[in-house]
This record gives sequence, C-alpha cells and structure tokens, in this order.
Amino acid sequence: MKILEYVKFDPNGLIPAIIYNAGDNRPLTLCYMDREALQRTVETGLVHVFRRSKGRVMIKGEQSGHTQRVEEIRIDCEGNSLAIRVTQKVAACHAGYFSCYYRRYDAASGKLEVTDQRVFDPEKVY
Repeated sequence: MKILEYVKFDPNGLIPAIIYNAGDNRPLTLCYMDREALQRTVETGLVHVFRRSKGRVMIKGEQSGHTQRVEEIRIDCEGNSLAIRVTQKVAACHAGYFSCYYRRYDAASGKLEVTDQRVFDPEKVY
C-alpha cells in the first residue's frame, strides 16, 4: 500500500493520528494507528485505530456505531503523524460529547470547565 511508504511508525509500530471534523475543522480525538489500522482505514474509508488498552485493531465506533468516514488524510512534514479529516456519525467521545475536547482549562481558577453539551447518554450506549 503506497501510503505506508510515506509514514514512519514509532518503535512500538504506532503513529499518532489527529481526527478532526470536516464540517468545522474541530478536533475530535487523538488516536494511534499501527500498519494494519492505517491499511484498513484507507481500504474501507472508515477510521480504524489500534487500541493500546486492548492490544488490537478496531473500527472507531465499533461498540457505539459512531463511525468516522474519511474525507482526507494528511501526513506531517516528517511522516511521523497524521491528521485525518472525517465526517463524524453522532459523536466521537465515549463520554457522550461530539468531541473528546469538550473541556477547557481555566488558568485563573486552575480548573477544567465543560464547554459543550452531551449529544448522547453513554449509559445507554456502552
């Protein structure tokens, strides 16, 4: 597969991928891909990730059905990270938010504040 010629996996065989929304360029999540996950992503047009906690490749949204349709894959200047523009189905975050980046750090108070609304109840999905 040609894309594999352009990327450099880390010593663990992984490459970080920033997943962002095609509609507003909002970051959705950061995931890791191994060779198989990247190949499946390109072949199917749906984001696949290497779940480090489970030690396996899975389609993003495997359990929830909240898949990510690939619109574009970008490779950074050194070939060691990816930015993947997607059309997100329902939400990217397992906590029920559209984006995993639903909290903002407030330097004045030293606290995190939730800036988004939940779009689904994780108790009903997982």
